[in-house]
Parts: sequence; structure tokens; C-alpha cells
Amino acid sequence: DRRQADLAVLRTDAKVPPRARALAILEHDVLLLLSPPNKKIKSLAELKKKKIAVLADGDHNAVLVRKMLEISDNPDAASAVQLAPPNSPLDKLFAPGGYGAAIAIAHASTIVKNKSYEQYAKRGGFTLNAIDEAKALARRDPAISEETLATGMLSSAPPIPDDDLTTVGLQWLLVAQSRMSSATAGELARTIYENKAELALPDGFASRIEPADTDKDAFVVAHQGAAEYINDDTESFMDRYSDLLYLAAAALSIIGSIFAGLYAKVTRIAPEKASELATAILDIGERVEHATSMDALDALQEELEQILRGVVIGLRDGTISSNGLDTFKLGYEFVRDDIIMRRESLKRRAGHDDNVVIVKTAQSA
Repeated sequence: DRRQADLAVLRTDAKVPPRARALAILEHDVLLLLSPPNKKIKSLAELKKKKIAVLADGDHNAVLVRKMLEISDNPDAASAVQLAPPNSPLDKLFAPGGYGAAIAIAHASTIVKNKSYEQYAKRGGFTLNAIDEAKALARRDPAISEETLATGMLSSAPPIPDDDLTTVGLQWLLVAQSRMSSATAGELARTIYENKAELALPDGFASRIEPADTDKDAFVVAHQGAAEYINDDTESFMDRYSDLLYLAAAALSIIGSIFAGLYAKVTRIAPEKASELATAILDIGERVEHATSMDALDALQEELEQILRGVVIGLRDGTISSNGLDTFKLGYEFVRDDIIMRRESLKRRAGHDDNVVIVKTAQSA
């Protein structure tokens, strides 16, 4: 809120700064509505009549449950929703005279790995209840999202749930300042999505990173740079023409051998292979590391794009064969990325790069 960080990780029920813009969805926290064996809870109205234990870290989760159930903050009413001691076993919570329901709030990635629910099920069990009012809750409070508990998510034997179940949850977002440039935000989003397998924490948090919600009515609006990347509005020349390249290659696979043979007989010159042009591309790559100005990099970028345009035209008119097209694409992408990194390096030397500091909220994963 004091603009002291360019990046932050927050959960959607936290106070969201008005300048925050989403780059990625890191994790989902889901709500598990549990009750004693064979005692199904059919509605939230029925739940409000019970004494509820909240299985989660921090009193803010109990506050979330009270808000969701529209329970008053006065001591008498609030006492119906209590934060349970850490690692409280379900069988003790549901013992006679105990709680009528328990609400667990945890990372979806943690729930999948948690074997305790399977053990509880084998010892006597519990009831996992759907929250049929999930859509209405999400509409009333945009910080809440409708979530699905997949079959067998809590236990595989016996399967719990035995069919997909509707519940509610919250999202953990990576957000940036709105003033961050679109180019920086887009490149950051690309780096995150392309390396998400390496970004997961040991406990599983952020193991399934998703693109930010680019809808204009999203609870936290996506940063323009991230939205452009997600929606493919910042495609490179190669990205824009890759479909054309492979469509041309597919067409040439049918008529290419015939045309190439005729071409060679008439002109006595065989079509140039796409892979042979990779040498010219790699030559540009060798010159990138010696470029000391943006103008020099722009010139190399233009030279690279000219080669690509030549390949597109050559595939169309038959002067270039599709042999080695994958090699050409690999070389092009390697040099293109090399130019991008060199450009960022020159910016840092000139002192023009964005100062990026990653901060986690108190509600840390």
C-alpha cells in the first residue's frame, strides 16, 4: 500500500491495494465442509445452527467463515465459530458434546498430498459436504471463487468425494504495481509460465500456476502486459508466422517433391533447405554479445526478421524446401531470446531497469 514493493503475493481476502494488478494465480485455497459420519449438512442455513471448528492457520480464516455465514462479530454469536487447535483430529472434534461441523481451509496442493483424510475414512469416516450456494457466495463476495473438489481428491480408497463436489475457495495471486511497464510485466509473466515447474515450493505451494484472469470484471484486474502475453497480443514475428510455416510445410510435403524436381530440372538449382539458413541466424547470434547499443541490437533484430521473411516467402514459392524447418525455428528462437536478454543487460547497465522486490504478506504460504 505504501508502494515499497513492485511485486507481492496475496490472498484474495486480504486488503488488495487499488494499484495491484495480477500477473498469475499461484495457488487455490479450498474450503472443506466436514461433518460427523452419516450426518450430512444440506445448506448453509443448517450449518449456521451448529458449533463450527475452523481447521486453518490464523484467526483471519475464522473471520472469513463468520463473514461467509453472515454471523455477527458480537462475542456470543462469534463463539459459534472457533479456531481449532493445530492438528486437531476429526474424531475428537466430532465426539459427543463437541462440534457439529468443521471447516478446513487449505491449499489445494496440500490437500491432495494429505493422507490423514484417507486414514480418518478408514477408521470410521466423516462426511464431506457440498456447498450448493457456492455461486451465490461468489457473487456476493468477489474475493471468493467457486471451486470443484475432484473425485478422490481427499482419499482414493475409499474415494472421497465419490463424485465432483462444489465448494468455495480463495486464490493466491502474484500482483505487480500498475505502474510497471507492459514490456516488463509481459516478460515476467512469460518467465513465470515457462518455468512454473521450477517455481513450486517444497510443500507443493504454486505447483500449478495459472494465468491471471484477463476478464475486465476480474476481482483483481490483470496487468496489461500480462494480459497481452496471455492473449497472445505480443506475439513475435516467428510466433505470428509459425502456423504459416507449418501449413506451408504440410502443403509442400504433398507437392514439394514434384515441384522441387521440376524446379531443379528447369533451373538446374536445387531449392535451399531451411536448415541451411540456420547458419546465417547463428552468425547473428555471435554478433549479439558484441553489441554495445540499442541501435546495434535493433539492426541485428531487423536482420533476423529479414531472414525469417525470406523463409516464409521461399516456402511459398518453392525456392526453399521444408527440410530442416524445426532446426531453423530452434535457431531463430535461440537468437531472438539472446537479443532480448542482451537488451535487458544493456538497460541494467544504463540504470533503466525496473527495481523488482518480491514480498510475501503476513498470510504467507
